[in-house]
Amino acid sequence: MAVSSKKRCGWTVANWKKIDPLMVAYHDTEWGVPLHDDRKLFEFLVLEGAQAGLSWMTVLKKRENYRKAFEGFDPQKVARYNKAKIRKLLGDAGIIRNRLKIESAVTNAKAYLKVQEEFGSFAAYSWRFVDGEPIINRWKTLKQMPATSSISEAFSKDLKQRGFRFVGSIIIYAHMQAVGMVNDHTTDCFRYRELIRN
Repeated sequence: MAVSSKKRCGWTVANWKKIDPLMVAYHDTEWGVPLHDDRKLFEFLVLEGAQAGLSWMTVLKKRENYRKAFEGFDPQKVARYNKAKIRKLLGDAGIIRNRLKIESAVTNAKAYLKVQEEFGSFAAYSWRFVDGEPIINRWKTLKQMPATSSISEAFSKDLKQRGFRFVGSIIIYAHMQAVGMVNDHTTDCFRYRELIRN
């Protein structure tokens, strides 16, 4: 797959020393796009938790395997996973075989359903933290971009109080970036301007 020479955020190549079409496609079509679909929001919550201590590229390459292993990220199905299912997932080489991360996906699915019941949707719950609109940042370089914010701290704290795991402030800030709650494309990136126009 040919990759265009458009100016992109430096992280698309910074850690891998080469352009990877999978990472570029993710950057160009998903990262930072405001997301209100509950199934997709659950997917990103699980994947961001799985990433803890690893690179996003590692998770991205396993994403399709995750979709199969977690039945399309249906929180109702994942919430019913028992010890036998968790053992089966621990044997699945297509995903990150970390017991705590797999168990947290099940725990989080149960908490997710409670949030949906209380607020009508997880989207309605999570977007309250940014008053329903993406925060538009103006970072010129990756070095300016924070790993956390006062909002991700508040969001993380609230999730923890609701029983979620693997939802520290750094993970939640990455989640907010991914699902477009913040526009953290650098100002020289072509997606920065596109997302502001939309």
